[in-house]
Amino acid sequence: MSIVLTPFARSRLFPRDKRPSAIQDCSADDFEQRLNNEMPLKVLDGYAPFCKLHVHRNWTSTRCTATPITEANRHLLRSAYEARSTEELPVLVRWFEGIDPPVANYLLPILYGREQLAKEGSPIEADWGVVGCLYTTEPEEIPMVPITMLRNALGVEEGGSGVPLDRVAYRRAVTFWEAHANWRG
Repeated sequence: MSIVLTPFARSRLFPRDKRPSAIQDCSADDFEQRLNNEMPLKVLDGYAPFCKLHVHRNWTSTRCTATPITEANRHLLRSAYEARSTEELPVLVRWFEGIDPPVANYLLPILYGREQLAKEGSPIEADWGVVGCLYTTEPEEIPMVPITMLRNALGVEEGGSGVPLDRVAYRRAVTFWEAHANWRG
């Protein structure tokens, strides 16, 4: 099985500005090589048949993706309308500024199969392409952000995957993300 970083993931996980909320202490090429050379601790099924998550112990100083919202940090939440690329429509996002989350225990690269990536206009030569990565305390997936679920349901034309909305998974994600937020350094 071969794995590559998609251009989308490369720019988000290894940005030029080296922001502290991205993957730390590892180049994009080293990350890709490690995923190809090291067996994951386990493989999780993703939200669709073409999606898998590989669970790896964190070998970097990368910090957790999601942080619980508390009365002590609620004032540090920020929001804005943003697009992940120039082709996508901006959506409302929120994040923390000015916090220092714990170092993640696990890295969970999110993989899409070659056929799905071709369908989305991002063909790869490898079997799997990394489209994102979760940084977690437990070796389990955290729920997808609800707006990503909605974007996926809108289809490939709107930057999604074309997978219909799962109302139960959506409600579970809302419950999680009402109590958590991502962060930016």
